[in-house]
Amino acid sequence: MGLTASSVGRGAADGGLQLRKKEPDDRVIALAGNPNVGKSTVFNALTGLHQHTGNWPGKTVALAQGRCEYKGRGYLLVDLPGTYSLASRSEEERAAAEFLSGGEADCVVVVCDGTCLERNLLLVLQILELTDRVVVCVNLLDEARKKELRLDLRRLELELGVPVAGVSAGRGEGLDGLCERIRSVADGFEEPRPRRTDAPRDPDERAKAFVARAQALAEGVVAGGGSGTVRRERKADRFLTGKFTGLPVLLLLLFFIFWLTIQGANAPSAWLQAGFDALEQLLWRLARALCLPWYVSGPLLEGVYRTAARVVAVMLPPIAIFFPLFTLLEDVGYLPRVAFLMDAGFCRCGACGKQALTMAMGFGCNAAGVVGCRIIDSPRERLIGIATNSLVPCNGRFPTLLTLSVLFFSGAGHSFSAALMLTGCVLLGVSATLAASALLSKTVLRGLPSAFTLELPPFRRPQLGRVIVRSMLDRTLFVLGRAAAVAAPAGLAIWCLANIRVGTRTLLALLTAFFDPAGRFLGMDGVILLAFILGFPANELVLPVAMMAFGGGAALGAVTDAGTGAALAAAGWTVKTAACAMLFCLFHWPCSTTVLTIRRETGSAKWTLLSVVLPTAIGVLLCRLVCLLA
Repeated sequence: MGLTASSVGRGAADGGLQLRKKEPDDRVIALAGNPNVGKSTVFNALTGLHQHTGNWPGKTVALAQGRCEYKGRGYLLVDLPGTYSLASRSEEERAAAEFLSGGEADCVVVVCDGTCLERNLLLVLQILELTDRVVVCVNLLDEARKKELRLDLRRLELELGVPVAGVSAGRGEGLDGLCERIRSVADGFEEPRPRRTDAPRDPDERAKAFVARAQALAEGVVAGGGSGTVRRERKADRFLTGKFTGLPVLLLLLFFIFWLTIQGANAPSAWLQAGFDALEQLLWRLARALCLPWYVSGPLLEGVYRTAARVVAVMLPPIAIFFPLFTLLEDVGYLPRVAFLMDAGFCRCGACGKQALTMAMGFGCNAAGVVGCRIIDSPRERLIGIATNSLVPCNGRFPTLLTLSVLFFSGAGHSFSAALMLTGCVLLGVSATLAASALLSKTVLRGLPSAFTLELPPFRRPQLGRVIVRSMLDRTLFVLGRAAAVAAPAGLAIWCLANIRVGTRTLLALLTAFFDPAGRFLGMDGVILLAFILGFPANELVLPVAMMAFGGGAALGAVTDAGTGAALAAAGWTVKTAACAMLFCLFHWPCSTTVLTIRRETGSAKWTLLSVVLPTAIGVLLCRLVCLLA
């Protein structure tokens, strides 16, 4: 089977899908299925595209396209969002239902989870009401075997009246057989004759008929089960989601991840910085050899290059550790259990339990968390999730939080105490998210909370190679590229502020003096407040800009614990100053990328402004509270 990849098509949220056929006679194949059945894994295996696949519900929130060739024929695969029903409410799931009923697909492949077939058959029966051209793909047969489940796929095919293919997409097993059945249906070699459910017109009665039919089908084709694996999984679930054990386990996991990230990132950051410094020296020699004037070499090397290099050196090591660990929890199946733990809290706040998942995405990147809010069905609750996502610290804020916690709150055991402080910051961010969600749901976003289905997927053995590749390519390099892209022009602007003089003082010094009263009001000073403002393109710039302003330099310097500690001590910083700076780092306006993402997702300047003002107001209030109490 020859594989070629097409570009990713526009998502449903962008106003509809544009089919991108390479050849006019390409067949269109739609991939449908419940969340977390491995549908995107099937898509990736067939097309060669590495679309994001995660072990949690609602991962696919756009309609992606990929192309494969089989026996000389091209097939355009459309990966639809995961849905439990065609009577769904979210924009993406409505788009999936419209695509399936529109007749654009030459064949619809319904991917099912072989370990819980009965629930998946409900969607199969609904799709069979819309079209005859259906192939049922029973995935995860390897996991079904581990649970000692025996599936009679031949009988299922006879009962449904459409082709059924069994695969283990993650292992690449059964894909040729699936392609053959797709070819047979899409090219007309096989004419399915689905055995439809004779259901009444009343929606409630029809739903009961579908449930009864799915149950009868599952009882007829599935045997075995009740193995030791199932019992162990149930024990693990009781432990990880238990009333008295779930939250402590979550806190310990967070602490361990932060400790490992902190402990492992220090040396690589120093090595990277040394390498960038050596390269900068070579670039300076080249600039002098080319006789470049200072007003060209200075902005390019001290401004653009040095700023981007500082951001990369500080960001890359921790996110290269944090994201794989986070992806590992996702791949194992732990994140849906986090959502289960947090669901009751969000519901009491008038929000949606799915917000726990989007909040978790925000720890990596708030912009990604904002986009992830598409999985929330209710428009009201989606706005709550978007407006509050910046209340949890993204990866760009961790360097500032880490450095200040080490310098002012850690004592001798740096990594342990710093990890404890970061865990406390995370808990404070989560608490603020819950409080702000409750406030919004009782004021500008009043309404009844909606119900949703949250499935706890089976635990799965993570594929470490795929976890590393996916976390590095899809997350680490993406976030790093975004940060470097905004750091470069920001570096140019910062260099100009530090080198353009008005009288005897630079623009940077004048701005620092201008913002000093406001900074003192918040328990900080004008330098760090200006650093937060200039860090709007990327939060990673805050500390380097502050250190440059404290030192009176004309370009960014290296940020080290010793150098930063000396500069802050000379500026008169105390524990109270550091506490206010950490609080403001936690709660202030989102970065430029997140703001633009909020504007795109909401389509509203009003909600974008609210999402900027809300965290800033919380930060101002908390800083003032510390100033009054300290």
